[in-house]
Amino acid sequence: MIERLTILGVGLLGGSAGLAVKSKIKHVQVTGCGHSDGAAALAAGAVDRWETDLQAAVEGADLVLIATPVQVIGPSLTRIADWVQPGMVVTDVGSAKAAIVAAGEAAIRSPAAFVGSHPMAGGSKAGVAAARADLFEGAACVVTPTAASDPAAVGRVREFWAALGGRVIEQDPVEHDRLVALASHLPHALAAALVAVQEPGSIDIRGKGFADTSRVAGGDPNLWREIFAMNRANVLAAVERLEGELATFKQHLAAGDDAAVFAWLDEQAKRRNALG
Repeated sequence: MIERLTILGVGLLGGSAGLAVKSKIKHVQVTGCGHSDGAAALAAGAVDRWETDLQAAVEGADLVLIATPVQVIGPSLTRIADWVQPGMVVTDVGSAKAAIVAAGEAAIRSPAAFVGSHPMAGGSKAGVAAARADLFEGAACVVTPTAASDPAAVGRVREFWAALGGRVIEQDPVEHDRLVALASHLPHALAAALVAVQEPGSIDIRGKGFADTSRVAGGDPNLWREIFAMNRANVLAAVERLEGELATFKQHLAAGDDAAVFAWLDEQAKRRNALG
């Protein structure tokens, strides 16, 4: 499929991609590039080679994976554009796609290609030390082509995530951003709000339910600030939908309508349990 992969930003996602490639595809040479000295990435086995020079890292690659923080992806696409060679494919892991795809398609021109992607995988800990070869196993990996996308490039990106164990889904970039606000961005904000309302006494008696529902609130606040900013309109719309559901629950509870409370809870329990 590919012989030379370059990863720009070898943290949790980039490092996990490197580990997964070396575990599942094996013959691929993985080059890492970033601001650090690369010792941790090399020691973890996530990359075979480390470059601090961006041009040296990019030239000769079959596939370039940009796994930097979301706010750096657009500028990175512009920086590498002059070194992207014919037949090369560039993709990313950003969790808000419309702006990134527009920047990628403007910067990376035929006969090279950019195809956006977003693996729905991660964790509360950052850095290559938290990387895992199985991070993408069974995870939804969204590929976001447009009418301008090269079908062969789309196929290469699809095959890449499938080879790493991902469940590949194609979505329009704009629709992706609307849906991911509901499925990923809103849950993070809700987890943070759940932590915010706690008191010392309630924290002392917290149980597994609190741990399960608040876990993602421990994520990097700088990363999430940029994600919320990039997908602002969709996150605001998702918050309004959540406020509507909470208002419905509050109304039933305040009215003493226990049957309505049960019906509301029962409907959501059935929807959740159907997910497996």
